[in-house]
Amino acid sequence: MDGAVKKAQVDVAEKLKIIAEWLEDKKAREAVIIDLRGMGAYADGIVIVSAGSVRHAQGLAEHVRMQAKAENYEFLHYEGFQAGQWILIDLNDVLVNIFQAQTRELYNLEGLWSDAPRLEFN
Repeated sequence: MDGAVKKAQVDVAEKLKIIAEWLEDKKAREAVIIDLRGMGAYADGIVIVSAGSVRHAQGLAEHVRMQAKAENYEFLHYEGFQAGQWILIDLNDVLVNIFQAQTRELYNLEGLWSDAPRLEFN
């Protein structure tokens, strides 16, 4: 082998649920998991949560980054960290969206993907 670290191979539905649980453990609010498999989307799934403040959103994003590293999930990058209104975390096959309540309402990702199935967790 060339010394490259092999990324974890986890079923997408299971991965989405695990990530939502990481976020809920850190007091994220109103978690929604949207399954985009087979929909021709840019990812296989999306996790959407709300945070209580900018600092809370940043803490959630950092927690996801650290947990992804620990579980050897592919972490590409995050955007919006400094402003903390909408932090997008790209885990390649899964996107995590951490919103402030007003920003979440404005962009309404749940409405955009209203035809996509939701996954239950916990």
